[in-house]
Amino acid sequence: MDKKNQIDQLNKMNINNFQHDLITWFDAEKRDLPWRKDQDPYKVWVSEIMLQQTRVDTVIPYFQRFIEQFPTIQALSEADEEIVLKAWEGLGYYSRVRNLQSAVKEVHENYEGKVPNNQKEISSLKGVGPYTAGAILSIAYGLPEPAVDGNVMRVLSRILSIWDDIAKPSTRKIFEEAVRQLISHDNPSYFNQALMELGALICTPTSPSCLLCPVREHCDAFHKGTQNELPVKTKNKKTRHVRIAAAVLTDKDGRILIHKRPDTGLLANLWEFLNIEVMLPFEHEKDQLKNTFKIDYDADVQIDEMIGQIEHIFSHLTWNINAYKGRIHSIEKETEELKFVTISEIKQYAFSVSHQKILKKYKESLT
Repeated sequence: MDKKNQIDQLNKMNINNFQHDLITWFDAEKRDLPWRKDQDPYKVWVSEIMLQQTRVDTVIPYFQRFIEQFPTIQALSEADEEIVLKAWEGLGYYSRVRNLQSAVKEVHENYEGKVPNNQKEISSLKGVGPYTAGAILSIAYGLPEPAVDGNVMRVLSRILSIWDDIAKPSTRKIFEEAVRQLISHDNPSYFNQALMELGALICTPTSPSCLLCPVREHCDAFHKGTQNELPVKTKNKKTRHVRIAAAVLTDKDGRILIHKRPDTGLLANLWEFLNIEVMLPFEHEKDQLKNTFKIDYDADVQIDEMIGQIEHIFSHLTWNINAYKGRIHSIEKETEELKFVTISEIKQYAFSVSHQKILKKYKESLT
């Protein structure tokens, strides 16, 4: 969409009426969500980080537990990372919470524990991109800053007939500029939240509920019948499939061997059961496990029966995991990253979802 078309479409709108219709609907219909109880910038921040890549219904109990455990900037900044990761366990995309804690420490140390209320300072914090910055500034501080996420781009692509590909990073600027033209300066908090809510509840990706939409009279796609063609979004890259073999290994006392992942990269600092990427045919999988553990850890292990098969999907990667149980007869030594724990102690350690499923399969195999 060229600049002229966007300006023409905005000029056709009665922006004051659009703001009124949108905010009035939100005021009456907004969901009762725990982070909407007040406008605490810290709570808004935590909720927005949790909501990235995650459904609202999933986030609600996590948010409530997280705020109960870390009620303030100071509490989160001083918390042990292991405890923070455990509180996040199951939400996935763990770099989000590591960046959040790192940024919170900076706020505690450099801003007297107060979340910055200006674009320059808040955008300098680790993990705070344009959307998160705009959400905090508008929702918590009432500043007319755009907060453009997927919901907002979908809604505005239909209202303004924007045909640019929303999968391209450069397209976000088009929507940010549109929000700057449309946003209510009297109530930017409700305006931005209303756009997000509209996208979540009414202006959905498929089969939008146009007849229930409070702003359908302002929507160019509704009038032209093109709402099902928008937004334009190219498909993601092809998913890469990786075969994994994992083993829950126990010693003679029944303790389980767990391993901590590196502090950078995928699922950094989370705990897991020993595992390998499988390169050989299935019938040689156990041998590859035994040999790899011998080479990497000087461990003498016995691989027993398979306890389950697990598929775990990342954005562009799928793990297909064969999980086994087995016994460990000897190992060179324990380290900070490689240790034996009892079945009750294992609850203290943060595992990725896939390895939580492996643990569940293991427990079921004991009954």
